[in-house]
Amino acid sequence: MDFNMKKLASDAGIFFTRAVQFTEEKFGQAEKTELDAHFENLLARADSTKNWTERILRQTEVLLQPNPSARVEEFLYEKLDRKVPSRVTNGELLAQYMAEAASELGPTTPYGKTLIKVSEAEKRLGAAERDFIHTASLSFLTPLRNFLEGDWKTISKERRLLQNRRLDLDACKARLKKAKAAEAKATCEGDTVPDFQETRPRNYILSASASALWNDEVDKAEQELRVAQTEFDRQAEVTRLLLEGISSTHVNHLRCLHEFVKSQTTYYAQCYRHMLDLQKQLGSSQGAIFPGTFVGTSEPASPPLSSTSPTTTAATMSVAPTVPGLAPPGEAALCLEEVPPPASGTRKARVLYDYEAADSSELALLADELITVYSLPGMDPDWLIGERGNKKGKVPVTYLELLS
Repeated sequence: MDFNMKKLASDAGIFFTRAVQFTEEKFGQAEKTELDAHFENLLARADSTKNWTERILRQTEVLLQPNPSARVEEFLYEKLDRKVPSRVTNGELLAQYMAEAASELGPTTPYGKTLIKVSEAEKRLGAAERDFIHTASLSFLTPLRNFLEGDWKTISKERRLLQNRRLDLDACKARLKKAKAAEAKATCEGDTVPDFQETRPRNYILSASASALWNDEVDKAEQELRVAQTEFDRQAEVTRLLLEGISSTHVNHLRCLHEFVKSQTTYYAQCYRHMLDLQKQLGSSQGAIFPGTFVGTSEPASPPLSSTSPTTTAATMSVAPTVPGLAPPGEAALCLEEVPPPASGTRKARVLYDYEAADSSELALLADELITVYSLPGMDPDWLIGERGNKKGKVPVTYLELLS
């Protein structure tokens, strides 16, 4: 191997000089060139930008992937320049379990049918989450990483170089100061008129020679100081331009933040629509059980969302024959009018969606209107008796939000 010993010795000498200067500054034994206030503000803003970018990046990664093991695995794949394998989201995994449960427990049972409906909704939620993670990673996380791994590394490199140039400059200042002090001392000794009667006049000659040597040392130190000052000023200007570029970084991060908010808004809007569709199928999540009045489960099966024919409606409800004192379906309206409401157990309910009565036994509903509802012993838990003024009829629970 070809070693340049002269360059190696020179680099070692420069490193030693910087180390001495840095140590003396820490102990207050050497002067330090201070940067101007504007430059210090730029440095502080750059450091703050870097620190907060790292925190926001880490927390966003936690938001998108809460599993720390999965985050470590993705990090390793990225460092190895390998494609990150596709990962099933929690919603998609839940949908898979629900579908398998419905298949084993019976897909034709009310519970099995509900499991299938919920599994389909969870699958759509998982797909929406996958799209959100992908979009947020590209539009938000990637620019933040690019800043930390690109621009910030360049800024850090130039700042370290500026620090070295500053140490070199201060070392040259200290060397020039010492040379001038030694030159002044040698000059004072040389100004003394020698006594040539002495047996040793060579002391005067040595003193004059030393003064000349220190003059050369001062000239050399001044030349080195001019070179060091030029290099320091040039490096300070380069670093200043990079630090002022932090403003452009803020603008870029602001644009990326808007993209992140947009993708998050889209994701939650999709989730809301999926859950609203599911709610229309399954009914209000609050349930429809009055204490001591209703009989059955608090998870009623919902009627179809599409327009319901009289035949389908008659097939999905079993109300009239099970209520004491009610006639067959043809005479249901008359019997309902004759049945008085219970002394206790009535509640107010807000209508969630418009509902068109399938026959005369049902009460047509308009969205957002308030009605009085109650149940009768033996009724199908999917239906209630609704009253609006002097009108009375059966109403589906899935179209109501029960109020206190």
